[in-house]
Amino acid sequence: MDGTAVDTTPAVLILLGPPGAGKGTQARLLEDQFGLVQLSTGDLLRAAVAAGTEAGKAAKAVMEAGDLVSDEIVIAILRDRLGDADVQRGVILDGFPRTTVQAEALDALLAETGQKINAAISLEVDDAEMVTRISGRFTCGACGEGYHDTFKAPAKPETCDKCGSTNMVRRADDKAETVGQRLEAYHAQTAPLIAYYEGKGVLQTVDAMGQIDNIAGAMAQIVRDVK
Repeated sequence: MDGTAVDTTPAVLILLGPPGAGKGTQARLLEDQFGLVQLSTGDLLRAAVAAGTEAGKAAKAVMEAGDLVSDEIVIAILRDRLGDADVQRGVILDGFPRTTVQAEALDALLAETGQKINAAISLEVDDAEMVTRISGRFTCGACGEGYHDTFKAPAKPETCDKCGSTNMVRRADDKAETVGQRLEAYHAQTAPLIAYYEGKGVLQTVDAMGQIDNIAGAMAQIVRDVK
């Protein structure tokens, strides 16, 4: 033993990236490889409401009234969740923070327990390519098999290779115009966060337009470097 102290503080990673960038896929791979737990805002809210925690009750009342859950309630729910035993190896935050005000509130929460943001990982995409990638998606309505106009067309047009169904389904929000609008909104919303975490010295960028395995390798190296 060389006497070097080992940091056992749970890692806190923030995952930034537009719709279709592969955040869910990459988060699952990091969960499997490093024992981290992905926490999305939606899942946190639903779990807190179902568990009937104080913060969950507050969130339920707000949602039933048709209002947006406040930052204070989300932070309270996150505070409760970070105290659970299953997240002691670290978490991947997906969908929070969305604003610099939320980022500052998160920093304050983590400071309470001596934690910090280890890395804010931004999955970088080419907008034009993303429009092609997302707008070309469709699935078999019978078995759920996924297809793409360019990258994975069925052998027989409009017929599922797997089950033979001709019930092909396209999501309404996968239209090219809608995808473009979603990307513009994402960049406008996220630009301040990029600057915020770059200023903190924790911003990491990954090219998300390559192969899944290559992206996963870059993500894993970041985790190893910051742990």
